[in-house]
Amino acid sequence: MNQERPNPRAGRVERFAAWTLRNRWLVLLSSLVFVALTLVGTRNIRFDNSYRIFFSEENPQLQAFDALQAIYTKDDNILFVLTAPEDDIYEKSFLESVQWLTEEAWKLPFTTRVDSLTNFQNSVSQEDDIFVADLVEGDVPSDSSELSPIRDTALNEPLLYNRLINGQGRTTGVMLTLTLPEKDINEVPMATAAARELEARFNQKYPEVDTHLAGMVVMNNAFSESTINDMGTIVLPMFAAIFLVMAFLLRSVWSTLATGGVIMLTLLTSFGIMGWIGINMSPPLGSMPIMIMTLAVADSIHILVTFLNEMRNGRDKRAALVESVRINFSPVFLTTATTAIGFLSLNFSDAPPFRDLGNVVAIGVVAAWIFSILFLPAFISLLPVRVSTEKKAGWSFFDSWVDVLLRRRGTVLAGSVVVVAFMGVMVPRMELNDQWTKYFDTSLDIRVDMDYAEENLTGMTNIEFSLPAAESGGINEPAYLELLDRFSKFYKSNPDVLQVNSIVDTMKRLNKNMHGDDPAYYRIPDTRELAAQYLLMYEFSLPYGLDLNNQINVDKSSTRVTVTARDVKTKELRELIAEGEQWLVDNAPDYMHVKAASPTVMFAYISERNISSMVTGTGLALFSITVILIFALGSFKYGMLSMIPNMVPAILGIGAWSLLYGEMGMSLAVITGMTLGIVVDDSVHFLSKYIRARREKGMDGEQAIRYAFHTVGKALVVTTVILTVGFSILGLSSFRLNNWMGQLTAIVIVFALLADFILLPAVLLFVDGKKKRKSELVSETEVTATA
Repeated sequence: MNQERPNPRAGRVERFAAWTLRNRWLVLLSSLVFVALTLVGTRNIRFDNSYRIFFSEENPQLQAFDALQAIYTKDDNILFVLTAPEDDIYEKSFLESVQWLTEEAWKLPFTTRVDSLTNFQNSVSQEDDIFVADLVEGDVPSDSSELSPIRDTALNEPLLYNRLINGQGRTTGVMLTLTLPEKDINEVPMATAAARELEARFNQKYPEVDTHLAGMVVMNNAFSESTINDMGTIVLPMFAAIFLVMAFLLRSVWSTLATGGVIMLTLLTSFGIMGWIGINMSPPLGSMPIMIMTLAVADSIHILVTFLNEMRNGRDKRAALVESVRINFSPVFLTTATTAIGFLSLNFSDAPPFRDLGNVVAIGVVAAWIFSILFLPAFISLLPVRVSTEKKAGWSFFDSWVDVLLRRRGTVLAGSVVVVAFMGVMVPRMELNDQWTKYFDTSLDIRVDMDYAEENLTGMTNIEFSLPAAESGGINEPAYLELLDRFSKFYKSNPDVLQVNSIVDTMKRLNKNMHGDDPAYYRIPDTRELAAQYLLMYEFSLPYGLDLNNQINVDKSSTRVTVTARDVKTKELRELIAEGEQWLVDNAPDYMHVKAASPTVMFAYISERNISSMVTGTGLALFSITVILIFALGSFKYGMLSMIPNMVPAILGIGAWSLLYGEMGMSLAVITGMTLGIVVDDSVHFLSKYIRARREKGMDGEQAIRYAFHTVGKALVVTTVILTVGFSILGLSSFRLNNWMGQLTAIVIVFALLADFILLPAVLLFVDGKKKRKSELVSETEVTATA
């Protein structure tokens, strides 16, 4: 007969639990007052609606882009995509609609430039001078003979083709360049709202024209819109799902209600503290409520399952609550600490929103623990909880499974190793893909409009270079222009490139103009003096707002080259960037060996930078968690063994994702660290019960495994179901990073349960078997996990 050994720490926890129940009204009131005080902080929360939030100040691609924007006009833009009703953008009524929209677009807030087919600054020869005017000036002609030159000019103009017109002549664009003061967070929503209002007026005036709204500013606004959309469409279903699952699995309405109270208090506290410490909302933080709600349930579940079991075993409600807190206090504290460490590892991410996500969820996890050991027992002591004391054969499944483990331990262990090894091989085959224009799903207008623009007008993928000349005014040197021309042709020869925008095409056109529009002179001017003269004449002829400051710097010592590519995956995009940079190294002087810059370039390398930084963070988190478990479990051996079920789920999950989908974005960088803090909960509870059985009850390895399944098996199943449901619902997010993160986390959580129910028992049986180790039972520090 097994003799229980007393745990000297149990008394303190019992006294704490008893004090909580004696002073339950004080505990409840204090909890509500604390939450009310933290809620004041929510007034400080704002929405960050810029793609720039994903990049730290140290990010080299961001620094390169900021340097480029400091030289040239900033190009935050809005693109109106117009499709002609008769598939002919050169028809009179359609050109009139483009003219109207172009004129009205100048009136939108923050607009500093408007480019369109009709106001393209076309230059032609006029005796010994250059005449520059809108391509469609004044009233649109109705005669086809007068419209044909407009068509011919547009189709042969490199600065228009595949940028503001498509080759089929059915779609054109009106591009607005905005200069945002960046003093008010409402600038982007204000500009987007004004553009949408203009689009609505245009549609009312020209209902036959199909319109779509794209561009960087609208894209930025979608970040906050998607967050708000997710908060409204996902959080409430999440609440409903949690309550339904809990009510079904716990068979206790009052316990479900009490858990709902813990969830609400935890969520409100997290939002309040988030505001107090100055963290703003962003798309990754849109997943925060789901994560906190889901994780808050886990603590309550363990306390409630034990509480209900104790009542079924005949204890009264007060005694059952005290015993449940005694048994679960340390394991729940351990899981809280390890979960918080896992999420805090996100501070190593190169993307600030993921740092914020990790910090806020860590705060929520700690708050959930506090409310679970204080508010939950106090609140549930007031509720009329009733359970049946009839004994049920509830462990038949677990007993049967343990029997299989005992008989087939070698086979189970070997099979597990093979599966883990296979999935591990699949992990490196995962392709990183961060097409930032695809960050939103098709439930949002911005995704539909961006896709339409890419398919029918121009690409949203831009690669930019600022190419310096040797000296001030050096861009007029024929040698510089020749090199610029060769560089442009290099990119134009690539089938993935739609258009290259550089000053060299303008220079060639001006040279042709100054030679009587003779096509034979569509080439670079022969001398620096001629090039400078032509450029000066052209600039003097340009109207306000349509100058060349977006292409040439002030002292004419560098020019901007913009390469517009098709919608390619990140791997192909990085190759495209690298090829251009290498071409400059191979063909240009040293001072022209520059790096590409643009938001597209920034996102092309974001996954690699995040994975590189998170390797350190995840490694440190794993080390910290393992050290904590060694001391908490009172055993170096079991602490080290805990690494197996803690790391294996991420390997299995990422391997399975690689096998099924083959690609992942920057969410992959934070998955291992984040899920490490979640999956460790299961192994902590299982190991703490296993060791409690070995030490307090004197059981051998086989008996201890059966005891662990009996005492914590149901709770692990319940928490896994709830966590899986919660993160699966996050997979419904309209923001793809959250969508993928939710789905992959749910997969990892399921694998965590399988690892704890299959691999961990097999490892423990292999290590311990039936043998009782007296030195282990007596000399090791008493396990704190049993309190």
